[in-house]
Amino acid sequence: MRLIAGLSILVSLLAAPPALAFDHAAAARAMANAVDGFIRPAYADFHAKTATLAAATHDFCADTSDAGLRDVQARFADTVESWGHIEFLRLGPVLAENRFERVLFYPDRKSTGLKQVQALLAHPDETVTDAAGLGTRSVAIQGLGAYEYLFFGAYPEGIVADKNGFRCRYAMAVARNLESIAAELQSEWDAPEGVARDWKNPSADNPVFRDDKEAISALIGIAVHGLEAVRDQRIRHFYKGKGAKVSPKLAVYWRSGLTMAALSANIDGITSFWKTTDFRLLLDKDIGSIADSVTFDLNAARKALESLDQPSADRLADPKYLAKLDFIEFNLKDAMERIDGDIGGAVGLGAGFSFADGD
Repeated sequence: MRLIAGLSILVSLLAAPPALAFDHAAAARAMANAVDGFIRPAYADFHAKTATLAAATHDFCADTSDAGLRDVQARFADTVESWGHIEFLRLGPVLAENRFERVLFYPDRKSTGLKQVQALLAHPDETVTDAAGLGTRSVAIQGLGAYEYLFFGAYPEGIVADKNGFRCRYAMAVARNLESIAAELQSEWDAPEGVARDWKNPSADNPVFRDDKEAISALIGIAVHGLEAVRDQRIRHFYKGKGAKVSPKLAVYWRSGLTMAALSANIDGITSFWKTTDFRLLLDKDIGSIADSVTFDLNAARKALESLDQPSADRLADPKYLAKLDFIEFNLKDAMERIDGDIGGAVGLGAGFSFADGD
């Protein structure tokens, strides 16, 4: 038994990439890449998309039409995709003032948002037609989920017939509230003395990161936990594996049919973040392929997602459809294991580094 245990340890040590001395200069470049190359542009895009959605909603409510409804729905899809690209960034300003939940309250396991929005439509409350006032109310009635129900929920054609009615004015407040949140996020990331500076300049008195290792550890954690969220809070919310109960109406954005587009945006955003940050900067040239392997897994998962139609009861009973979902989960798991099990130690964060252990 001792011999077997000893051989197991030896095999694991041989399989693991060699740990390197931590490269502080490379870490600084990687942090700058992440902040200036991905995070700030992504939040700027989200602000632009929400501004366009707010303008389109205003124009539609002023002169409702079927064509206007289709345009608003298209602008909503653009906003969902933009948010999907940065949804995995669960650090920094987005966590302040409940901004993350105010943009999208999901998973909503008790259907709190649905119940509250339906109650507002049944008994209109004019205070929610003001964006500033809405921003102080329940997070469940403020964001993308509420907007989706208003324009894609029960009898969406009714909003066309009710020119500048309560439903439309409430939707306009939601859109303006989203634009306000997005503007705050962009402003905080673009401020010269703000969070971007703190992320790029770790120090003992820095309120965010005390040193480069802590900063790089955070970047790795963002990727790992982002992929976990896609798998656990998105896919497994409607598909828990073969033989388990399927729940297509628990899928995010199921009313608008944007579930797979949102999931593709999630993975595409993480892929862009990974490639833009360029973790190869921190790896020895001989093992730089580890970072490329992560990209390969993510691309495979995204391509499989793009080939799938919106989840439905019939599709979730189709073995071929389920096989693709399993393939997607396999690639997400493989990418997480490579990042969590290989990258941390390889960039010099130390043996045994693992986000799975809470490090």
